[in-house]
Amino acid sequence: MNLNALLGSYEVIKIQGDINIDITGISHDSREIKESNMFIAKKGYEVDGHNFIVDAIENGACCVVLEKEIEVKTGITYIWVKDTADILAYLSSRYYDEPSKKLSLIGVTGTNGKTSTTYFIKSILDVNNIKVGVIGTTGVIIDEKVISLKNTTPDPLVLNSHFDKMIESKVEACVMEVSSHALDFGRVDYINFDIGIFTNLTKDHLDYHITMKNYFESKLKLFYKTTNYNIINIDDCYGREIINNLSDRIKIITYGIENKADVYATNIDFSVDNVSFVLNYDEQLANISLKVPGKFNVYNALAAASCGIAMGLNLNEIKIGLENLKQIKGRFEIVQIDRDFSVIIDFAHTPDGLEAVLKNISQFAKGRVIVVFGAGGNRDKTKRPEMGEIVGLYSDYAIVTSDNPRFEDPLDIIQDIIEGLKRTSTNYKIIVDRKKAIEHALDYAKPNDIVLLAGKGHENYTIIGSDVYPFNEKEIVFNYLMDI
Repeated sequence: MNLNALLGSYEVIKIQGDINIDITGISHDSREIKESNMFIAKKGYEVDGHNFIVDAIENGACCVVLEKEIEVKTGITYIWVKDTADILAYLSSRYYDEPSKKLSLIGVTGTNGKTSTTYFIKSILDVNNIKVGVIGTTGVIIDEKVISLKNTTPDPLVLNSHFDKMIESKVEACVMEVSSHALDFGRVDYINFDIGIFTNLTKDHLDYHITMKNYFESKLKLFYKTTNYNIINIDDCYGREIINNLSDRIKIITYGIENKADVYATNIDFSVDNVSFVLNYDEQLANISLKVPGKFNVYNALAAASCGIAMGLNLNEIKIGLENLKQIKGRFEIVQIDRDFSVIIDFAHTPDGLEAVLKNISQFAKGRVIVVFGAGGNRDKTKRPEMGEIVGLYSDYAIVTSDNPRFEDPLDIIQDIIEGLKRTSTNYKIIVDRKKAIEHALDYAKPNDIVLLAGKGHENYTIIGSDVYPFNEKEIVFNYLMDI
């Protein structure tokens, strides 16, 4: 693509060199640079791309976009800008011909429920023959093929390249999870969102955001980017604050259970493997029976139903989609074992997430509730005692273990969790090795007990230091039970 055309009307500080050259690709990673590529020297969270300009040029970069003054090299085009992260987002969209404008793009943000909500929406659109792609925690889905991602919301280049692939595959709509980090770092700038969905906001990521106010303001950014509808959980106090901030901007659809909402649920009935309720909207009713249980999934289904309404679908069309979703990997996933006790795998890794899952289990538990859990290393430490206390309040036996310790000592993380457990009367055991902790829980379980493996959900790996090791909890359960 011609560099001059690529830049368009973007305001730059200065240019040195020829801008009538062809750019064959863009990257902010010098290791990925090929002949005639543009290198964007982005200042990252940990690494400054300006330190790798020489490497990028040696690898074939013909153009460098930067913020700092450096010693220039002849034959290379240099473009100075105010913010390399901003121009990365701009050029990523331009390079792929603004693909987000060719899709009905739905952004879902919040602390919990993002993944489940995207899967409910996908199911609704699938059954109504609207071809849909997904971007989120479990990867990118195009034509039912799953492509793994490093981040819940990838960087602008990756994001726009996947939008472009979706368009090539005749995808009409894309539903994507939008993380607070992505909103803060500008990964979704210059992207056109038709619909924004807010699930909830609870304590998480405070290692980065520091305060809940900062965390909320990061999430709020999505709802200033939308063009058609904002869909808001009115039962959440932060949801109500979003409504107060944006009530006059674009159309809002509210959903909830406890407060008056546009879309709401009544007559909720829980069981171990499903939940039923009446979906209400505009004096219309639909009886819904979800194959994925839990009150939290009623909220996720209401968010998805609201999205369907915003896209012009009727309640019967929405009902078929909601009921068609059989299971969400790692989200209250019931492991099919031939035993007289149950095993559930869930991604819950925040105080609120654990409380929601354990409250749901308490609706139908006939025996004891046994929880295997830990907390991630190099993440918000303040939530660890809260997680411990919640597990202590809602379980009969807790096994505290490791969960992606990264560069922290797992025992230090566990001790933080134990501070909260000590505030309760629940018995607990420390087993640092997560595999052994799971096996101990399976040995400990008696008829009618429920074993909850919390924290990893869909993840099939564990992170120790900077290394990633295979770790599949479902396989561990199957293999162990097969041998006893």
